[in-house]
Amino acid sequence: MGDTGLMSTTLPAPPSVRTSPGGLTEPDAERLASLRRMKLLAVSFLIFAAIVYLIMRWLEHRDGADVAAWVGYVRAASEAGMVGALADWFAVTALFKHPLRLPIPHTALIPRKKDEIGEQLGGFIEENFMIPEMIAERARTVNLPGRVSGWVADPANAGRVNDEVSRAFGLVSEMLRDEDVEKFIQSVLKWAAEPVWAPPVGRVLQQLVDEDRLEPVIQLLCDRAHDWALGSQGLIDRVVDRDGPAWTPRFVNNLVGDKIYRELTEFTFKVRADPHHELRLAMVEFVHNFADDLQHDDAMIAKFEGIKEELLGRDEVTGAASTAWQAGKAVIEQMIDDPKSTLRTSLSDAVVRFAVRVRDDEPLLEKINSWVARAGQHVAENYSTEIISVITETVRGWDAEETSRKLELQVGRDLQFIRINGTVVGALAGLAIYTASELLFG
Repeated sequence: MGDTGLMSTTLPAPPSVRTSPGGLTEPDAERLASLRRMKLLAVSFLIFAAIVYLIMRWLEHRDGADVAAWVGYVRAASEAGMVGALADWFAVTALFKHPLRLPIPHTALIPRKKDEIGEQLGGFIEENFMIPEMIAERARTVNLPGRVSGWVADPANAGRVNDEVSRAFGLVSEMLRDEDVEKFIQSVLKWAAEPVWAPPVGRVLQQLVDEDRLEPVIQLLCDRAHDWALGSQGLIDRVVDRDGPAWTPRFVNNLVGDKIYRELTEFTFKVRADPHHELRLAMVEFVHNFADDLQHDDAMIAKFEGIKEELLGRDEVTGAASTAWQAGKAVIEQMIDDPKSTLRTSLSDAVVRFAVRVRDDEPLLEKINSWVARAGQHVAENYSTEIISVITETVRGWDAEETSRKLELQVGRDLQFIRINGTVVGALAGLAIYTASELLFG
């Protein structure tokens, strides 16, 4: 009467999906077994109707005119039941293949019209779902930022958040190839070297002088100079002994060294203690003049730019940047892999704090919701065709036979109820027609 089984060959399962001995994934193997059971049940209804029909025909043949009246009613019901079962078997089978392998027109609809189905499905989604206003309204109604932030802020999900943050940074690390980063660093250095630096640097220095922002730096230099002077006794003695006249007695060299040491420490102490010392004022004046030259002196600007270009153009600079990236990347990856590392914990805490803020700050949540809605509307307005093409192109790329088998696995079990219902409804219809005929025509 028809196929009661389904070929076991289906689309190859991904490596990570467990497969049954027949090559099917476990879910597909369960669907196939269920489909076969339902096909067997539908065929059983047809066989039962056929057996009943044959028995009634035998009774009619045996008893002739003396046959019982009820036999005609049962024969009509079973006969109509067979017709209904066969018609619905043909209809269901025609969706996926040629019934009895005969190339009957308008059968094997899914394999033949796979591409049209994909296009119609894409058109249906585009016309009914990719509506910008509907997408925006739905995005606001769903409240995705609120749901996500609530889940992230839940302490019960802290471990999962920690793991997901690690995976996200691991993915970014895999995407950033070292050669790409090195090229980016070189491009940044090249871009940074193009503008003229001298005038902006001069303006910054001038502003620091005008706002008296150099005083902490000068004070730091004076402190360091005085500390160095306090420990310079040995250096001064060595210099005096080495560079002094060979005929000078040693005690004279010691006196000279002590004198230089006292003068040096006293001088650095005065400079350190007096904010208005002449040397400090001279340092400020030097910076002021240097800032003015960087802005207005062509010779100074050219010299400064030459130093900049020489510095940024050296291989050591780009090499050092690349080496720093590689070392930093290795350290980051190592810390990301450690669930208890400071970096990973800090990143997870930062994500949770942001989620808590989004969850509890209604204006911020509303603003993010509006961003999501606007983004969804923008995508629907400008990229709906590209999104729908993913569906149509994907369906077009499927193998027709494999697609038919896959779809039959998904919906075939439910379609078998059509065959069962066809048998039952056909039998009832046949019984009703026969009964009406008997009442009308005796």
